[in-house]
Amino acid sequence: MPNSSGHRNGVLVIAVSVIGVVLSVQSVVGAAAAVGAPRPDKPLPVTYDVRVGILAELQHPGGNLPGTNDFRCRPTAAHPRPVILVHGSGGGRQTNWGALAPVLHNAGYCVFAPTYGAISGIWPASAIGGMGPKVDSAWQIKLFAEKVMAATGAPQVDIVGHSLGTEIPTYWLRYLGGARKVGHYVSLAPYWRQGQDSDDTRGDTIAQFRHLLGIPAPQWPACPKCVAPPRDLNFNTAVRHGSPYLPGIRYTNIVTRDDEIVTPYTAGLLPGPPGTQVTDIVLQKGCPIDRSGHLGLTASPRAAALVLGALDPAHAPPVLCVPVTQPF
Repeated sequence: MPNSSGHRNGVLVIAVSVIGVVLSVQSVVGAAAAVGAPRPDKPLPVTYDVRVGILAELQHPGGNLPGTNDFRCRPTAAHPRPVILVHGSGGGRQTNWGALAPVLHNAGYCVFAPTYGAISGIWPASAIGGMGPKVDSAWQIKLFAEKVMAATGAPQVDIVGHSLGTEIPTYWLRYLGGARKVGHYVSLAPYWRQGQDSDDTRGDTIAQFRHLLGIPAPQWPACPKCVAPPRDLNFNTAVRHGSPYLPGIRYTNIVTRDDEIVTPYTAGLLPGPPGTQVTDIVLQKGCPIDRSGHLGLTASPRAAALVLGALDPAHAPPVLCVPVTQPF
């Protein structure tokens, strides 16, 4: 996760978010309705508030947001690739996506969201992801994506990642055989211009404790298409070695000037080399009144419209400008 030299503490962000829910639950009673069961004859309600996903986790521990992780879902011709939402450090499949998941579901996508990198399978620790060694997390994303493709029959998926969730899938693409498995890759609050960070340090520490306690490391299946990263490169450097972008994938980076964790926010703006397709977007360009912060970016109506446009440029919705002041 980004550190004081340029970045973020996702666990702190989630902790502040939960406190916000507890202190202001009365103010989001209406938001709680947005986490009800989906109606087949009506779209899911959408509430643009980061606390909705956290409230969903508190009300349904270990559950799934409505409209997500339905392995019976079959992609349509209009949206042939399932969308996988990859949370940030300290996030989870519910906490990170209370606003964006129903937006994508209502737009006709098959939407999937894992919790990766949790250090325990027991709640509430099971809901706090992005904590373990990064390579293990990349393997978990790989296996989850392969499960989604097998269940839906889709040869590719689209990725929408937030913060740490922008770099974990990149390792899958570059080193774990995923290069041809992704069509569109949308990054919210990425930090491509950065070296080793506190997520690496924490993950390495957990791996060391695991070894000292005699806990075996995860055993991953055979992977004929996997390739080893260049020698002596840490995870972050391996992800960014040469370029984090691969030909054949359409990349979109969406950043906010009010990011209090990724600093400077321009760390997420990185042009691609020849042969790659990369679009960099600053949320406030043309709309200075959207003051969404690092986590708030996942619940900004403007950012949601930009995500839809990135996934389906031919049918991009209007990108409205409305006042937003997210508390985090």
